[in-house]
Amino acid sequence: MADIQKKPVKITETVLRDAHQSLIATRMPTELMLPIIDKMDKVGYNAVECWGGATFDASLRFLKEDPWERLRKLKAGFKNTKLQMLLRGQNILGYKHYPDDVVEYFVQKSIQNGIDVIRIFDCLNDLRNLETSVKACKKEGGHAQIALVYTLGDAYTLDYWMNICKDIQSMGADSICIKDMSGLLKPYEADKLVKAIKSASDLPLEMHTHYTSGLASMTYMKAVEAGADILDCAMSPFAMGTSQPATEVMASTFEGTPYDPGFDQKLLAEIADYFRPYREECLKNGLMDTKVLGVNIKTLIYQVPGGMLSNMVSQLKEQNASDKYQTVLEEIPQVRKDFGEPPLVTPSSQIVGTQAVMNVLMGERYKIATDQTKDLLSGMYGRTVKPFNPEVQKKVIGDREVITCRPADTLQPGLAKFEEEVKEWKQQPEDTLSYALFPQVALDFFKYRLAQQEKVDLSAADTKNNAYPA
Repeated sequence: MADIQKKPVKITETVLRDAHQSLIATRMPTELMLPIIDKMDKVGYNAVECWGGATFDASLRFLKEDPWERLRKLKAGFKNTKLQMLLRGQNILGYKHYPDDVVEYFVQKSIQNGIDVIRIFDCLNDLRNLETSVKACKKEGGHAQIALVYTLGDAYTLDYWMNICKDIQSMGADSICIKDMSGLLKPYEADKLVKAIKSASDLPLEMHTHYTSGLASMTYMKAVEAGADILDCAMSPFAMGTSQPATEVMASTFEGTPYDPGFDQKLLAEIADYFRPYREECLKNGLMDTKVLGVNIKTLIYQVPGGMLSNMVSQLKEQNASDKYQTVLEEIPQVRKDFGEPPLVTPSSQIVGTQAVMNVLMGERYKIATDQTKDLLSGMYGRTVKPFNPEVQKKVIGDREVITCRPADTLQPGLAKFEEEVKEWKQQPEDTLSYALFPQVALDFFKYRLAQQEKVDLSAADTKNNAYPA
């Protein structure tokens, strides 16, 4: 077949970001990552995805870690491998739109602290919400990859994907990613999709999927045969289930073919051996729920991505309502339809998922709506591919004005305000950004950090006072 690529496929490793986000709600601490960096750096990955997504919030909120310090430590360890992050466009790493000056400063600081590749996406595939991030990334000398959120629905035709890829190339992106967060892309559909995109754009194409539906490895094989350049994979202890296909398996699959990435299986085995005890620990302490480990073909009906699934399980546990799991899964497609059929990815997945949970727990649909639901139905997140359900929109927002412009155009510059509000706690320039994204969580962390520093100072003083004279 003359149209098939004849070059090695590249692999981006996700074990330090999306793999543990999908399987253990982003709870892997930095101290667990650092000892294995040297071996990971020898593999020959296209990049290691290690930052962004939910890692920022989880580091501050649950691990009591500074995400910026994590990034600097990872950069110091990875001498030969590019570091990649996931950015939610105008949402940065939060759950709402931020002013352009905040977005620009965040991108600048991310690259300055060690990020090489920024994968930028918008939960609605509204490219207007990516313009500022892409320009900022290019200005700082980073690799700007635009990710298209893959989903199913009447509006999402091959023509839709081809046209949007042409627009992405015009925006100045360096590469394209198909972000299939729910494992919806079937193998033969991947073949058609990749060929269509390759005919519309000559940018490198990366494939990102999850094993949730059980299709992922087969999808990757057909995608590579059709011309995909890069695959997202995870080391086997944190692969499969709601995570990505296993790195070792995909590398072995293409061994001896024109697509062979040339990885050392012995080295990969050593890396897997390092992560395996941590996986067992997570299973024992309940951090890894068996619900996210199996295959659920109903994913093709519910379209629930891995991270959303693990978060939803946690939400229901907290409400002592784990028995409502199936009912909530069945409610999600209806809420999505009411909301204009957006792809389900952060933050739209959280908005749809939380609203579905509330609808089920309240016993009445939209009896209570979250602020994010109200913002979405007011156009504050951007354009959806289909219109909202007018009855639901009216019930939720009443006569509130619905905007049609780029949402960030309604926002005033915010950096100076955040700088002023956080000055009492600020120890580094990046603290302003942590505060801008997660004000209360960041303040709690800053207080914790200060308390820890004071403990260290007291301990040092005590040691000095009790020292024997020389």
